[in-house]
Amino acid sequence: MKTRRSVFAVWIVSLAASVAAAEQHMMQPRVPADKLADARALTSPLPDSPEMIEKGKALYKGKGTCVNCHGSEGAGDGPVAAQLNPSPRNFQHHGFWRHRTEGEIFWVIKNGSPGTSMVGFAGQLTDEEIWALIQYERTFSDGRGHGQGMGPRGGMGHRGGREGRGGMEHRGSDSESGSCEGEHCDR
Repeated sequence: MKTRRSVFAVWIVSLAASVAAAEQHMMQPRVPADKLADARALTSPLPDSPEMIEKGKALYKGKGTCVNCHGSEGAGDGPVAAQLNPSPRNFQHHGFWRHRTEGEIFWVIKNGSPGTSMVGFAGQLTDEEIWALIQYERTFSDGRGHGQGMGPRGGMGHRGGREGRGGMEHRGSDSESGSCEGEHCDR
């Protein structure tokens, strides 16, 4: 009986470590450090509109091939996702939108994501198409990372505009630590 408990305890610890690693992956920026400031300064020149969202949707499911890795609902569960390590970003996760700016997302789509299977689309998509794609991808968040009284793009940060570190600043009692508790992060 003790052996079963020990095996179960090891399994629980292993599962917790796996979840923690997945959350760490979600929060980790994918823009190289020497490009991060420039990426965070980028902002979309396109108006937020249903037309741009529809254009982005067509690109996501077609020319951009995003659906293959990120899935039809943006959960990072597309048909080839299981073969990728690390797994594709989950656009439904509130932390994805709250812990990066739209400029960072633009940079990754255009240039790729070092250390992942995300290739750059600079040769296949125009800048305008990339910005439209981002507008569509934001729809997966269901309001969990933008909006919330912050304007159409201000929510790419935490409870405010783009001040501080490109809209990435934490506010509240634990702002000094900069930590986030993954799905439990309220920032």
